[in-house]
Amino acid sequence: MHPPRFASVILDEGVNRLLDYEIPEPLSKLAAPGMRVLVPLRSQLKKGTIFSLKNEACKNVRPLEKLLVDQPLFTPDLSHLALWMAAYYAAPLSKVMSLVLPSFLRKETREKEELFIKPLRSKKELAALCREMREKHPSQAALLELFLKEPKGCFLSDLLKRTKVSKSPVERLIEKKVLSSSLLPRSPSFVSDFFQTKPKVLTNEQRVALSAVTESLVAQEFAVHLLYGITGSGKTEVYLQAIEEALSLGKTALFLVPEISLTEQTTERLRSRFTEKIAIMHHRLSDGERKETWKKMQNGSVKIALGARSALFSPLPRLGLIIVDEEHDASYKQKELAPTYHARDAAIMRAKLLSIPILLGSATPALESYYNATQGKYRLSMLTQRPEKATLPQIQIIDMKKEFEKAKGFTLFSEALLGALKKRFEVGEQALLFLNRRGYHTSQICLKCSYLFKCPHCDLSLTFHRKQNALTCHLCGYSLFPPPATCPQCREDSTLKFKGAGTEQVERALHALLPTVRTLRMDADTTRLKGSLETLFKQFRSGKADVLIGTQMIAKGLHFPSVTLVGILQGDGGLHLPDFRASEMSFQLLSQVAGRSGRGVLPGEVLIQTTLTDHPLLKQAALQDYTAFYTQEIESRKTFAYPPFTRLIKLVFTGKEKKQTEGCAVSLRQELVHKLSSDHELFPVTPCGHAKIKENYRFQVLIKARDVRGALFLLNQLLNNRPLPKSVHLLIDVDPLSTYF
Repeated sequence: MHPPRFASVILDEGVNRLLDYEIPEPLSKLAAPGMRVLVPLRSQLKKGTIFSLKNEACKNVRPLEKLLVDQPLFTPDLSHLALWMAAYYAAPLSKVMSLVLPSFLRKETREKEELFIKPLRSKKELAALCREMREKHPSQAALLELFLKEPKGCFLSDLLKRTKVSKSPVERLIEKKVLSSSLLPRSPSFVSDFFQTKPKVLTNEQRVALSAVTESLVAQEFAVHLLYGITGSGKTEVYLQAIEEALSLGKTALFLVPEISLTEQTTERLRSRFTEKIAIMHHRLSDGERKETWKKMQNGSVKIALGARSALFSPLPRLGLIIVDEEHDASYKQKELAPTYHARDAAIMRAKLLSIPILLGSATPALESYYNATQGKYRLSMLTQRPEKATLPQIQIIDMKKEFEKAKGFTLFSEALLGALKKRFEVGEQALLFLNRRGYHTSQICLKCSYLFKCPHCDLSLTFHRKQNALTCHLCGYSLFPPPATCPQCREDSTLKFKGAGTEQVERALHALLPTVRTLRMDADTTRLKGSLETLFKQFRSGKADVLIGTQMIAKGLHFPSVTLVGILQGDGGLHLPDFRASEMSFQLLSQVAGRSGRGVLPGEVLIQTTLTDHPLLKQAALQDYTAFYTQEIESRKTFAYPPFTRLIKLVFTGKEKKQTEGCAVSLRQELVHKLSSDHELFPVTPCGHAKIKENYRFQVLIKARDVRGALFLLNQLLNNRPLPKSVHLLIDVDPLSTYF
């Protein structure tokens, strides 16, 4: 049988469609989908990727110039996934391919190498040398002491970090032929050895959940399994044993988590259980590290891939199982760039293409996911108890109106919360304090004329950061240093006042009330640097702090056995947004934060401070009563025809000129009104929740659609017939998570 004669190629840039090229005879047995190529386009040579092979093409097809790699860079299922994503999310195929084949694969990067130091003497000789050197050469002795624990050696950077010595004593020991050094590739997922752990004995509920997934694995069938389990119910153990089943069948596994903050703890759990190589993919790795990890996945040396949203496109051969942890989390959705894909939904399609099972897990499933389970589209398993006799925390809802009366003004901490914090510190237990706002004050305002200090580039009030002594925009980074002392509008200098509180103020206020308390703060300000997040986790888990103060980052499925108290400082923070998902997002966030308490052998407690003590959602979240919340919310969605009872498309228009941008939105909406059938509902043109970002004005049109594919086809027709001005950008968001921002 003759090999295919033609290749469909997607170029890196310039053309948003597939182009056909003839495969020259010498390359006919080498060319394959996923291979990088050099092809002619007009008078230039362009880089691209073979998307598919075929036997027929149009006339006068030019030949491929050159193959740039010797093996495909992605698996065949990923090209089919890319086609589906381009159609489903109404995105150019080239944009989708930039996810499947990221830029680090398209450019030359050197493999990261680092000095690896290992001992040349036996343990007995090292111990003797260590004793001799303790008095005269303590730094060299410290190094030898570490190698008694690490006889296989370690990388130089780790060695210096752990012993806190300079390079000089290392060089002395190399000169003495006690140690040796060599350049080795530094794997981004390299971690010191872990104590191996054995699978835990499962509860009856866990066994039932695992059995359902195992059946699909053995049958090699596509099935979506939804694992709904209360916080701390042992979902991760089900994941681990499901992976074990997949590996035993000669398959690989893909494990998705919503954010980088979860990869560290999940990595530790995986490494302590499996001896197989694990690849970690996330945006904080350098291009060289990511390329190296990609190669290991390609050549089959990696059995488990772990990562956030972009890890969905990992080129694992023999993929047999996909796990999506915290499947409800908004971080899985790409919101600002095309394609506006949801990693959970795209993962389901990848599983379908491969005919393999996918396991979605959450203590607060997305409403659509749970609805699909009730309709029989997904297979539902439930974990209603915490294992090993652990219990759900005791919940107390505190009326802050009464606390403000007692304090004769605003206070961050109720008497009950302060008392509970003191009690924990006395017995050596830990606490989490949650406030979903960073900074010190959330705004600065003039009390005389009501002037609010806003970012000149964005439609957002500036947040005061005490450490930098500056007002900062959390959208574009604009900073006003130092904060003004005079109102620019009325020129008064005694009427400016800071309003609102953020995590920075919580930390300072807590120290004022409890001077000896040891605190750590986790928010976007304290986790900017590479490795800072992992360092904070390790410090808190090892008991170097009594309280962890944070934003929603601390709600993301983290496990701290010594935490017995969670304080939610403003429980009603997200309830007032004009968004159909506001209740769902608030319930998920509050339930997840509350679930961090009492996950070990010690009982937990949760205190929710609010001015809306009678709000039913707060009570449902306090009791972690998802069923009650779902029953109420699904009726509301049905009444007002929101997902899952209809589909949404959000059109976001962005441009420098406000009138022109709004005019384009109005004009396109009018054309859609005339062309779309009556079973579609078009909302009026409105400014987005953030109406201006980085000098760009933003307007949106929301479409409720029974037939999304038909609506998108018509939209593309209109845009092709009458393109928008180049100065106005349109983002098509299919299945948006928010109708406000």
